[in-house]
Amino acid sequence: MESLAAVLGVFALLMLISLLSSKLSGIINMPCLLLFLVVGLVAGSNLLGQHKLMIDSTETANAIGTTAMAFILFSGGFDTNFKSIRPVLVTGGILSSLGVLLTALFSGIFIKILSLILMPEDYISFPWCLLLGSIISSTDAAAVFSILRSKSVSLTGNLQPLLELESGSNDPMATLLTLFMIGMVKLEESTGVSPSVYQYLYVIRDFLVKMSIGLLIGYLLGRAAVWLYNKINFDYNGLYYALGIVMILITFSAAESCWGNGFMAVYAAGIVMGNSHFVFHNGLGRFCDGLAWIMQAILFTMLGIMAEPSKVWEAKDFGLAVALFLMVVARPLAVALCMIGSQFNMRERLLTAWVGLRGGAPIMLATFTMIHKVEDSSFLFHIIFFIVLMSVLVQGMTIMPLANMLKLAGPLRRTLRMPLTFEETGDANSDFRELPVPKDRIGQSLKDIHLPGGVLVLLIRRDDRFVVPRGNTTLEANDVLTLMGTPEAIHESEEQLSREL
Repeated sequence: MESLAAVLGVFALLMLISLLSSKLSGIINMPCLLLFLVVGLVAGSNLLGQHKLMIDSTETANAIGTTAMAFILFSGGFDTNFKSIRPVLVTGGILSSLGVLLTALFSGIFIKILSLILMPEDYISFPWCLLLGSIISSTDAAAVFSILRSKSVSLTGNLQPLLELESGSNDPMATLLTLFMIGMVKLEESTGVSPSVYQYLYVIRDFLVKMSIGLLIGYLLGRAAVWLYNKINFDYNGLYYALGIVMILITFSAAESCWGNGFMAVYAAGIVMGNSHFVFHNGLGRFCDGLAWIMQAILFTMLGIMAEPSKVWEAKDFGLAVALFLMVVARPLAVALCMIGSQFNMRERLLTAWVGLRGGAPIMLATFTMIHKVEDSSFLFHIIFFIVLMSVLVQGMTIMPLANMLKLAGPLRRTLRMPLTFEETGDANSDFRELPVPKDRIGQSLKDIHLPGGVLVLLIRRDDRFVVPRGNTTLEANDVLTLMGTPEAIHESEEQLSREL
């Protein structure tokens, strides 16, 4: 019992240090996720002597990492506004699929050439090089936006939704590529013959099948979850949040069991649920956001504990060369090819190419190589760890200057926290909604917009304050109305105001 208490105490202390370090990230222009890694790295290093932490089972670490990624991706999908990503669906889809493939290919070719230069006496197979390229091919937009938010800055135009869509949907592609390339590496190890070009083309089939199944299952179970929330009518409110956890796990498991991609399924289910109307919608969103942050802290701290500082240092030469190539050549070239003919101008393409920060996904994917006992998997893990550190340090600390130089940084419009929290529980015939004031209603008084009789305007959100509404209150630009009324009246108000936008 004492040992359990000690383990729980150390775990809680590490989480507390990691979460509190997020306040430091904005000051030093560094994503807090990197600080989570550093906390784990110190906790697992020899600096603590016999008190250092260790994770004995790679399988356990991989299971924890996979579960954490599922919750993180669901939360990312839940927070995604489908209306904002609709204009960039094509470009974002190309970047998250073909872009990942091209980045992996370019990186793999360079890694093979680099191995011949730095390690001519050691044979490193081309499939192994492509495996390393596949693992580092996905991006982490959360790291980018955490830096921007800390400086009260956002990206202009459609850049922000593009990067959100790309980063949310490219982890499934990177996972698929990683597992596929592990198969190619093991095939060469067992037969002694390098896979043919024809065998590599199977990845296209796997992509189409797994992603399609993942999307379909994610959509269907997302719709099923919305229906269930509106129909089940639990006696205890806490069960609605427990149901959310269960639906995430069921969605991931169902997709993987049906030869689909579980990560894509939970991301799609998150988008479906986040853009649907059901009871406890707002509460579930806040709950999943907090859960995702805990999962990120666990994931990054755990991965930091798994790394050995001495081995990370040994991988510095190889890792530095690959990191620089990835940042300066592979990612920009892949972005340039994928964005040919898109609506984005040269400045926007340049920033898109540079903000491809690597996050926890590549390090987590590296644990798959250990589970499958890929040759030199420990060396590969520490190379990837070094690449992620370099990416976050170099790109993370230069995002703001580059965005300002390219004139793509705009003021961040923060959403005020409501002085009252409204939640539709399904217990009463009433609904709540926040609706923006149409442009042609600006300057009019509240009584002149003629909302349906069954609707009451509770609050008006105006810039950095709230206004108590009265009939003669004059509406201003960017005002947002908080409405309460019957579902029918709220729906009528939505149609009326959206029609005038």
